[in-house]
Amino acid sequence: MTIRNRLTLLFLSMVAIILAGALTVAYVLQARYSQREFRQRLRDRAEVTGYIFLEQDELRADAFRAFQKRYLQALNNEVLQIYDSKHEVRFLEEDERVMLSDKLLARIVTDSEVYFNLGPRLAVGIFYRDNQGDYIIVAAAENKSGAARLQNLALILVLTFVGCLVVIYVAGRVFAGRALAPIAAVNDQVDRITARDLHLRVEEGRSQEQDEITRLARTFNRMLERLEESFESQSTFVSNASHELRTPLTATIGEIQVLLARERQPKDYREALTSVLAEMQQLKDLINNLLEFTQVTPTTASLEEIRLDEVIWEAREAILPTQRRRVQINLGNLPADPGVLEITGNRQLLTRALINLLDNALKYSGDAPVEVDLRHSRGHTHITIRDQGIGISEKELPNIFQPFFRATNARGVVGHGVGLPLASKIIAMHRGQLHITSEQHVGTTAEVVF
Repeated sequence: MTIRNRLTLLFLSMVAIILAGALTVAYVLQARYSQREFRQRLRDRAEVTGYIFLEQDELRADAFRAFQKRYLQALNNEVLQIYDSKHEVRFLEEDERVMLSDKLLARIVTDSEVYFNLGPRLAVGIFYRDNQGDYIIVAAAENKSGAARLQNLALILVLTFVGCLVVIYVAGRVFAGRALAPIAAVNDQVDRITARDLHLRVEEGRSQEQDEITRLARTFNRMLERLEESFESQSTFVSNASHELRTPLTATIGEIQVLLARERQPKDYREALTSVLAEMQQLKDLINNLLEFTQVTPTTASLEEIRLDEVIWEAREAILPTQRRRVQINLGNLPADPGVLEITGNRQLLTRALINLLDNALKYSGDAPVEVDLRHSRGHTHITIRDQGIGISEKELPNIFQPFFRATNARGVVGHGVGLPLASKIIAMHRGQLHITSEQHVGTTAEVVF
């Protein structure tokens, strides 16, 4: 079921319930009013009967009937009876269809006024005192005119209810269609955007009001921006990965083809195989880096309390001895409580992240020293790795966390462009942040904040 039909039916159901309740209340109130009105007419009829018959010196029954026929409006199936203190009928012919029990007559005497039903008739009995004695006057009749009015009212209310539902249904569909038109327009625009058109955006409207449609359009646009960035990153990843994977394979195939071109001396074979081994080693390192990048997920069992100052020293010790002496660690401005330098994480992964940062700094800074600073301030621990290398251009700096991306001036240095993204991913998993600032021909600074 479409949202338009669902909204229409929901709106129709709500209005139908409210309208049915209102019409029912109107009918019930009218029915009660009709009953009260008819009761009052019966009571008036009983009082008039008592006054004319009892107060006017025993008016004859036939004379009263003539008076009733001439001056009083007759009621449907009417019965008028007067009982004396002995519960005997004193006036009018006794109606064989109406038999009142002594218990009911006694109740009328006690309560002075009692309403009751006599088959289809509504009746009233009143206690009447006269100088000639005590009497009970009973008036009963059918309220056929009231029932007819109520029946006519019920028919009008039913027709009104049905007519209103039809009008409300049509109005509801029109209203729902207009209300959902902006959503349908957004849906049509999004439906036209394919993987090749991710640069397109949904029209957010010219209104400055922050309504739901505008928020939906902006949400779609933000999603499209993320998708566009993701597709661009994927394209860059595939392009760079293809280049990095193709380079050692191409070199290896070339070496082997040259080696097989003619017979060579054992020395030549050893040199060629050494070169092939070096290329295969690079390919192995590349594949290992890829596996590490895609499988970095520490388990709960591997988590422990880690001292960040200890991890820095462990990362330095993992560097080749020839490069280790260039790493200068500064542990100034440390807190008095060493517990604030502890975080919960995976020691092996966090060490790998710092090793990658140190490798990059050493690799791109020639023979210049690499400085590592550890400091704690305002509840945050900062690890800063600063080199004096070739640096990264401002244009290429935003792309350094993309796997396999390498800056233009780094093509001549052995590497695969996986170490920095891997380090960033590991640090983020430990709820840390990695910030890189760089300037060409001056150096690069990597700051890790926990």
